[in-house]
Amino acid sequence: MKLKNLIILAGVAGFFYSCKVTDTYQNPEVEQSKKDNLFREKTSSDTLSTANVSWNQIFTDVKLQNIIKKTVENNLDLKIAITRIQEADAVFKQSKLQNLPTIDGIASVRDTKNSAAAQGANFRMPDLMNYQLGLSAGWEIDIWGRIKSLKKSAYANFLQTDAAKRAVQTQLVAQAATLYYQLVSLDKQLEITKQTIELRKKDVETVQLLMDAAYLTGADVEQSKANLYSAQLMIPDLELQIQQTENSLSILMNDNPQTIDRNSIDSQLVYSDLKTGVPVSLLKNRPDVQASELAFRAAFENKNVAMAEVYPSLNITATLGLSTRLLENFFTNSLFYTLGGTLTQNIFQQGSRKAQVKITEARKMQAYYTFEKTLLTAGSEVSNSLLSYQKAKEKETTRQLQIQSLEKALEFNKELLTYSSNVNYVNVLTSEQSLLSAKLAAVNDKLQQLQAVTEFYRALGGGQF
Repeated sequence: MKLKNLIILAGVAGFFYSCKVTDTYQNPEVEQSKKDNLFREKTSSDTLSTANVSWNQIFTDVKLQNIIKKTVENNLDLKIAITRIQEADAVFKQSKLQNLPTIDGIASVRDTKNSAAAQGANFRMPDLMNYQLGLSAGWEIDIWGRIKSLKKSAYANFLQTDAAKRAVQTQLVAQAATLYYQLVSLDKQLEITKQTIELRKKDVETVQLLMDAAYLTGADVEQSKANLYSAQLMIPDLELQIQQTENSLSILMNDNPQTIDRNSIDSQLVYSDLKTGVPVSLLKNRPDVQASELAFRAAFENKNVAMAEVYPSLNITATLGLSTRLLENFFTNSLFYTLGGTLTQNIFQQGSRKAQVKITEARKMQAYYTFEKTLLTAGSEVSNSLLSYQKAKEKETTRQLQIQSLEKALEFNKELLTYSSNVNYVNVLTSEQSLLSAKLAAVNDKLQQLQAVTEFYRALGGGQF
């Protein structure tokens, strides 16, 4: 009879198990037209991408490489991301254990006594002493796939935290390079400004001599001095920006604010072999896109969990041990066992559980739209960085021609000022100011190229590290 009951219970479980209520995960679909046109600018039609290039081939400055290594080793944001991976790993391992039965050890002593009033006048129940030692086991049969979906959700969350960690690492590499390039560009601007100040000091002396010789007036002397002062006023701002950038870079490396050892911007080699690869490569290489896809997968499995919880749960319980009323007979003819199965269907919370299915469905769609937006944003960032590099490169030759023309114009104006009274000193001042602006702009052009390559590296998902 007992065997017959177990067979019936197993048959009921098998029937329910065959009634699949959860969905099978499929990768989120994105319109093919969007996939094919993620990049506005394309540099290659094959799968070869700058994302496959090692980071130290893109950032070749040895001092910058040391800063990047120190940043990746010490940065607090990255350490936080790593601890989140450890947390997600523990949750995933915990979810795998839910498929196993629970086993508890039992040791009990129970003394039962009844009062005379409780026993009645005609019947006296003896006092009972009972000793038990054994094992109790319980096992939820995953007939609807609830536990399986929980495990899949936990695994997706684990992979998501790993992808998030790689996204943080890529961002840190890009931030370190960006700040470093900004720092060396400020050094160059400071150098150009100091050189300009020395030239303008000599100009003041020259104008003073020309005034003494009655070629120029006192107003020209004061204008020359004002031009000198305007250049000197740039020094404190540049020095402030330099220290602030050094402080930002120090914090990035999890270090106290300090002077950063660095090379010059003139020594920086701009990586020029920029290849986007095919748009679908972003799905493989960019960690934040991977993380958003995994978030969608976790939300998908969470919906499966909610769907499974609407249906009955099946639990198998068993107890095996020793039980006796007399302690001296504990190990003699005291073996006992129980075996049972329970099918439980919640009645009054069905509305709540069905509402939970709708909630998880909405969250799944939110995760999908976030994934699609992340993918489109990634494509836009690749296009923007590539276009920024191309436009900065286009300005390079023209900027040098501009500087050469301004240097000649300044030279001619100074010569004419000496030999002709038809030239106003304002022309000299204008030429000097324009030349300084052009030289500083040339530094910014180089900086734009370096930062565009850095952003291109990040936008593609980071090179091999």
